[in-house]
Amino acid sequence: MACDKREPLGDDRLHAHDQGVALAGAATLNRLELGHQPTDRYHKIHYDPKAIEAALLDMGVRCLDKHATELVIDLDAMGHLVHGLQEGRHFSAYYDGYCLSPLYGFVGSVPLWAALRPGDADAGADGVVPALEAIVLAIRKRCKKARLIVRADSAFAREETMAWCEAHDVYYCFGLAPNVRLKAELEETLAAARARRCLSGVPSARAFKDFDYQTRQSWSRERRVVGKAEVLAAGDNPRFIVTNLPREGFRGEDRARFAAAALYENFYCARGDMENVLKQQVLDLPGDQMSTRELASNQLRLWLATLAYLLMDRLRSVYLRGTDLARARVGTIRARLLKVAARVTVSVRRVYVQMSSAFVGQDLYRRCARRLGVAAGPT
Repeated sequence: MACDKREPLGDDRLHAHDQGVALAGAATLNRLELGHQPTDRYHKIHYDPKAIEAALLDMGVRCLDKHATELVIDLDAMGHLVHGLQEGRHFSAYYDGYCLSPLYGFVGSVPLWAALRPGDADAGADGVVPALEAIVLAIRKRCKKARLIVRADSAFAREETMAWCEAHDVYYCFGLAPNVRLKAELEETLAAARARRCLSGVPSARAFKDFDYQTRQSWSRERRVVGKAEVLAAGDNPRFIVTNLPREGFRGEDRARFAAAALYENFYCARGDMENVLKQQVLDLPGDQMSTRELASNQLRLWLATLAYLLMDRLRSVYLRGTDLARARVGTIRARLLKVAARVTVSVRRVYVQMSSAFVGQDLYRRCARRLGVAAGPT
C-alpha cells in the first residue's frame, strides 16, 4: 500500500510460487545490490549511486530549520565487522577483527552522509573534505544565515580539514591527540589540579588552559588549543581540543559560551550524542550487515539503513512528538508501533486493514496515524 501497488497482496504475480508475496523477495533485493555491475543478462536491476547519495543529503537537509542561526555538523567513523572475504576488508586491532570503515555525517539526529570506505582507510582523512564540501554546500542552499560548526574526535584534526574549514568560513572543534609538547604546556595546570584534589579530598579535580599551539611540521599556522588537566584516583588524564571558535564568543551572544571550560564540557563533549544515534542504526535497523562481497553492494546496504533511520527519526521527531515514544529508541518504536498484527483484505474498491481491538497501543497508533493523514493531505 505504501508503494501504491495496484495489487497489495501480490496475487497478480507471474509465477505461482510468487503469488501472495506482496513485496520484493530476498533474491530480488540481492540482484539490486549487485546492480552496479555491467549490464548483462544476469543483472537487469540497476541503481544510480550518485543519485542515492544526493537523495540522502537532500532529504536530510530538508529536515533542518531553514531559519536556523547555528548548525553543528558531527562527523564520525566506525568499524563495521565483516565475517567473510568482502572487498576492502582490513584487520583492525581495535575491533579485533576484519572491518570496513564508514564515514558518517549528522546534524543533530538527522543523517546527511554515509560513505563506506575500505577497512584500511584513514578514519579522519579519506573522503572527509569531499564530504564536507557536499554537506556545507547543501546546507547553505537551505539555511542561508546559519553558522556552521564541524565537530569530531581527534582522528579528524588534520591540516587539510582544518585549512578547508578556515578557507570556507566554517568553524570547527576537534579532539587533539596528546603529545610531549602539549603535555608540557599543561604541566602547571595539572599540578594545580593535583593540589586542589589533595586539599579538598574530592575523588577528581580538573582545570583548563587556553593557549595557542602549532606543530613543528604538519600545521600551516598557529591554532587555538584548549587543554583539560584532569586528575583522577587512577592518575592524570590530560585531554586536548583544537578549534577556531573565538575565545570571546560572538557579538550579541553569550560571551562565555566558548570559554575554555564551557567549550570542552558543554560543546565538545556533546558529540557523544552522535554515537548514541549510530548505535541505534547499527543495533536496531541494523546498519552493519555488510555481508555481500563487493564494496559497492555493501555501500548500498549502508545507504538503505541510513535512509531507514532518517525515516524513523522523522516519525519520532514530528509525528510522535508529545507521546511516550517522543524520545524512544528506533527499536522501541518498531516493536511498539510498527510490528502490529493486522488482517488485510482487498475488495473491488477498497483495501481493508483490520486490527485487533485488544491492541494495547491503539491510542498511540491512532494519534500517529491521524497526524500522518493530516500531513499527507486529502487523497
